[in-house]
Amino acid sequence: MTNATQPLWKLLGVLFKPHPWHGVSPGEQAPEILQCFIEVVPSDTLKYEIDKVSGYLKVDRPQKYSNICPVLYGFVPQTYCGEGVAAFSSEKTGRNLQGDGDPLDICILTDRPIQHGNILVECIPIGGLRMVDDNEADDKIIAVLKSDATYGSWKDIASVPESMLDRLRHYFLTYKQAPGSTSSVCEITHTYGREDALEVIRRSLSDYDARFGDLEQILDAALSVMK
Repeated sequence: MTNATQPLWKLLGVLFKPHPWHGVSPGEQAPEILQCFIEVVPSDTLKYEIDKVSGYLKVDRPQKYSNICPVLYGFVPQTYCGEGVAAFSSEKTGRNLQGDGDPLDICILTDRPIQHGNILVECIPIGGLRMVDDNEADDKIIAVLKSDATYGSWKDIASVPESMLDRLRHYFLTYKQAPGSTSSVCEITHTYGREDALEVIRRSLSDYDARFGDLEQILDAALSVMK
């Protein structure tokens, strides 16, 4: 960003709400510590997701029966599940997968009762679920809320009780099922640890840059043309 355009960027930040996917930073210490946007909390009986154009939350669908998300659920800003993420998942599964074209999903463990989404939180990745949704890589990173009293000291997926992982797996394997359906288009092939999670995050950040480029540089170039 040039010195000449810095005042304009500051003004835009005051006048307009940043887009949660494109306008919010994943954090200066990414991928080890992430700033994430929360769409769904455990008390929600509806599944919300970000509208990619406007940046507002929208209702995706009611949760099936009593199946609710057991953790904070959202995405990592300025990430994209494209060729890099798909190649890593393909390598690990032995399949030819595509990226799902969405920001990277994240599940955040905390013992604090957070009552609503549409917020930013800092968290530490400790592992993930390698999920395949209709032949697309759809990884779910698992993280702990930074400084959480109960879970904040966990460093790897090995610290998470199997019963808690089972709840997460059950949710993601059934959250797209229509009432009366007994089959799922989703499959979880692996549960992986911190190192794989960090690699998935790195690749999703690179995929975002490849797909969208440096947005600040694009605006700088546009402003230069307008002068």
